[in-house]
Amino acid sequence: MFSLQTIFGKGDKFYGLLEQSAEAAKESTRALHELVTHTDHAPVMAAFAAARAREKALAAQISEELVNTFVTALDREDIEALNSALYKIPKTVEKFAERYEIVASRVTDVDFAQRALILERATAVVSEMIGELRRGLRIDPVKKLQDRLQALESEGDRMLLSPYRTLYVEGNDAMRAMLAKDLFELIEKAIDKCRDVGNIVYSIVLKNS
Repeated sequence: MFSLQTIFGKGDKFYGLLEQSAEAAKESTRALHELVTHTDHAPVMAAFAAARAREKALAAQISEELVNTFVTALDREDIEALNSALYKIPKTVEKFAERYEIVASRVTDVDFAQRALILERATAVVSEMIGELRRGLRIDPVKKLQDRLQALESEGDRMLLSPYRTLYVEGNDAMRAMLAKDLFELIEKAIDKCRDVGNIVYSIVLKNS
């Protein structure tokens, strides 16, 4: 039986591109955390633009390589699914940044930092999971990472209860509450995208074990 690397031939090509894509997603979430914790937004928005451009270029390159490569180590549909799921993380983060820039003055006292930190940690786990693909598709380490990702998602969900209570029950500014809710939901959506990547990686490992 041929090894995965033997079948793949140029195995590092897709592994490397997917790893770079995961790193670009992590960079965008790091920029998001800086955005909600710093008053000078200009350099942070530049970081968003750079991460987004890098992610777009990587997604296009992966798609192009799939067309030009005859044999791949992972199933083509799995590579395509990972490519699409990874692409959606910085895309969602960028939506948050764009909307936050518009309404920042209305939500200055709303704490997005803790939730943003959970997202940043989730993308770090995603990056580790993508890195595991080239290490032989081992179930145990991937399962542990998947459990960490699910724990972060649950922690993020719990964090929403307190700000929602403050905004809706104790607050008297309905517009501010709606703006904050929209932004919180975008961070939650980005965390969900991380979970989607984790689920794909885990299913790939199970399928190839």
